[in-house]
Amino acid sequence: MSPQRLGQNFLADAAWQQRILRALRFTPDQTWVEIGAGHGEITRELARAVRRVAAIELDARLVKALERLAGELPALEVFSGDVMKIDLAAAAAAERFRVCGNLPYYITSPILHRLFEWAEHIESIHIVIQLEVAARLTARPGRREYGYLSVATQFFSAPEIIFNIPPGAFRPRPKVASALVELRMGDAATEQRRLLDVGHTRAFLKFVQGCFAQKRKTLLNNLRAAGFAGSVESLLRSCGIPPKARAEELSVAEFADLYRAVRDQA
Repeated sequence: MSPQRLGQNFLADAAWQQRILRALRFTPDQTWVEIGAGHGEITRELARAVRRVAAIELDARLVKALERLAGELPALEVFSGDVMKIDLAAAAAAERFRVCGNLPYYITSPILHRLFEWAEHIESIHIVIQLEVAARLTARPGRREYGYLSVATQFFSAPEIIFNIPPGAFRPRPKVASALVELRMGDAATEQRRLLDVGHTRAFLKFVQGCFAQKRKTLLNNLRAAGFAGSVESLLRSCGIPPKARAEELSVAEFADLYRAVRDQA
């Protein structure tokens, strides 16, 4: 299968590879899971410096070269397959781990949601993604880019764009700019989720998705369209949210407050 079919744009520029490695701030005691190890440039440097690297690669042609590299580097173990199906905790040998990877643009959101399923095990995520998506992950309430993916990401982490990467750094060259994004997780993010007290995470995220169902509509109309019973307007007012507010105006904490109010009324 061709790199284009797999959505692969390899980071081929050595100077940008080094910038990313410096941004990872790795230490000898760490365990890393790398998504889309590719030709192994980042993999090699990580495996020389940390305790364990679980390198995941879908392209069977690249897996063979990575397995040869693993024969030289005891810290490296290669997993051939789809990150959407691999047990990440098992790959990391049941240790807390950090994630890095150059994600295919077309599947960034599903991979993020897959990683969020393992949030309790992950210390941080460093991913190279399309700049437009990076802006969505880090957008604050009131910004045009702010939406469901912003809320989901900020519920699980503290995201930050570390730096932009030009198309010329990749082969084949993409048509868009990219960015390295860090999602800080670990104990601080776990405590934040505990304080938000939403209970069942999937139900909360489904609720948020419904709030953003039609961004041009008010939150009131989206909630009514989703079939929530009772006085939705009164619920909004009880949470200090104006009835004419739109979903993109609410912070993660305000979504949590509103979800608890709706859940408790049911």
